[in-house]
Amino acid sequence: MTSSGTPGDPDGHACADPDIADPDIAEAVAGELALLDPAVRVSRARAAELLDPAFVEVGASGRRWTYEEMLAELPEMSGATEDGSRYEPAAFAAVLLAPGVVHLTYESLLDGRRARRSSLWRRDPDAPAGTGLRMYYHQGTPVPEADVQP
Repeated sequence: MTSSGTPGDPDGHACADPDIADPDIAEAVAGELALLDPAVRVSRARAAELLDPAFVEVGASGRRWTYEEMLAELPEMSGATEDGSRYEPAAFAAVLLAPGVVHLTYESLLDGRRARRSSLWRRDPDAPAGTGLRMYYHQGTPVPEADVQP
């Protein structure tokens, strides 16, 4: 979140403004942005706090990732170094599907490659009290060059 209270990329640039007045939506957006931060990507402990143990991702490459696979590989993935390429998120939209369940969509740009992203965040009712929302599912879909909006 930027200092103005609107969601933004890790450098503080404002993205679209989902209804961040809802605390679950605000928490999901903050978690999503944290997972794009190189400092979080290289920290297995911090990433584990944000990913649900039942996490599954279908990446932009088409590969299916499990929780353990993602935690093991995340430090080596793109966007994981402070001095390297960074994800540039934009056009966030969020929907509260139920109390403690948020669907986020946005686009990302990394090294000239654009992807449309969708993630589900949930608060596990069986988790210890005080456990925040965690990313339960994520999907990235490459945006064909012909579909990129100016």
